[in-house]
Amino acid sequence: MLETTIAAIGPLDGSAMTAARDLQARLTKPAGSLGALEELSVRLAGLAGACPPPLPEPAAVAIFAGDHGVHAQRVTPWPQEVTAQMIGNFLAGGAVVNAFARQAGASVTVVDVGVAAPLPFSPADAAPAAAPAPTGTTLAPPRLLDANVRRGTRDMTVTAALTRDEARAAVEVGIRVAGELLDAGAGVLLTGDMGIANTTPAAALIAAFTGADPAEATGRGTGVDDETYRRKVGVVRAALHRHRPDPADPLGVLAAVGGLEHAALTGLILGAAARRVPVLLDGVIAVSAALAAAALAPDAVGAMVAGHRSAEPGATVALRHLGLDPLVDLGLRLGEGTGALLTLPMVTGAVRVLHEVATFDAAGVSEK
Repeated sequence: MLETTIAAIGPLDGSAMTAARDLQARLTKPAGSLGALEELSVRLAGLAGACPPPLPEPAAVAIFAGDHGVHAQRVTPWPQEVTAQMIGNFLAGGAVVNAFARQAGASVTVVDVGVAAPLPFSPADAAPAAAPAPTGTTLAPPRLLDANVRRGTRDMTVTAALTRDEARAAVEVGIRVAGELLDAGAGVLLTGDMGIANTTPAAALIAAFTGADPAEATGRGTGVDDETYRRKVGVVRAALHRHRPDPADPLGVLAAVGGLEHAALTGLILGAAARRVPVLLDGVIAVSAALAAAALAPDAVGAMVAGHRSAEPGATVALRHLGLDPLVDLGLRLGEGTGALLTLPMVTGAVRVLHEVATFDAAGVSEK
């Protein structure tokens, strides 16, 4: 499945991009007046191979959840049980991601890809992912999919976090979820994540793929104190020294220092790119996965839209490496898919302009 997905990912369509730039120049507004949204609309036309591209709606958020053996190294004060507890909160509709999803009209699918404890809920075994609702209709309640590859990763400072087969299986979970959501009618996918201690493997992935020093790639996550932060940087450094992951072997990097949710997000991004549908990236976990996706299929970057710049320093390092400019910088560091949801209207607006704004000729407006 992974190889076929990668083979289906191609470059942006140059003709459609030229047509979109042409159309932007003829719309009733000063040239360039919509700033980054104009170039975004051009890129989305190139992705779809059509001008104007389809409106990126309905929207579907996929929250991949996993736990981490490196939690034993005291890189966060939060207990590991919070991962499973927050899944319950997502399903009950009480998290920030739920509030933002209701505002944006986006469906929420929670995927257990690597939670350590068996969940005390009834997952929709073998059921399709929640279908996004058409604009203006009632949203389906959040759904839980059971796709657990293993009960949390191993401690990456002691051994590889995952076997190569486990990393591949998690990537393929993400590809399958992308396919299910797109088959259900989604026009844009949004990345979400949940996993106590998951900013530590994210920092390791970012350092491994970009060559950045661990201190530059590692942030304070949930807001750890100075002592915990220093320990966290040391843990990332030690894991990289132990495994010496090769960025030319993306699956190997994911296996050595990644998380199950990072690997699944990699698959979600690849799945969207293979179907030429945009994927709106959230924070540092998403962009660390995006690095793995880009290493597996460089043209996958064409499907990526950076929603916001996370306050985690590694996010800036990763976005720079990917050549992506975030739409907003609000100092967010929650994860869950919250930043992606906040910027979704901007992405939709960028495309809607190409559909609905009149040209100077059609409107009878004089040009300068």
